[in-house]
Amino acid sequence: MQFLIKYNLPYTGKGHHRQPGFSLEMETKSGQPLSPCVEINGKMLADVSGEEVEQYLIENGLVKPSEAVTDVPLNAPCATEQHESNVQVNF
Repeated sequence: MQFLIKYNLPYTGKGHHRQPGFSLEMETKSGQPLSPCVEINGKMLADVSGEEVEQYLIENGLVKPSEAVTDVPLNAPCATEQHESNVQVNF
């Protein structure tokens, strides 16, 4: 979720291991069981890194590139207990 914080974007986090219904929602929308998944304006990005989401946002004109530094690397997975969730972003 650090890329969302980096760009100061609002989001709704859904930890699917804490709420089993979120897991079914994620698998139904993404067509696969891997996480994290990020839904942006109805487009599901499945099993993605922060770098991949940032690239999608930039390529689709949703944000301008930022040199802001994050607390964690965007190219590595977060600890399971820290950020395993389905995130929806709306612009």
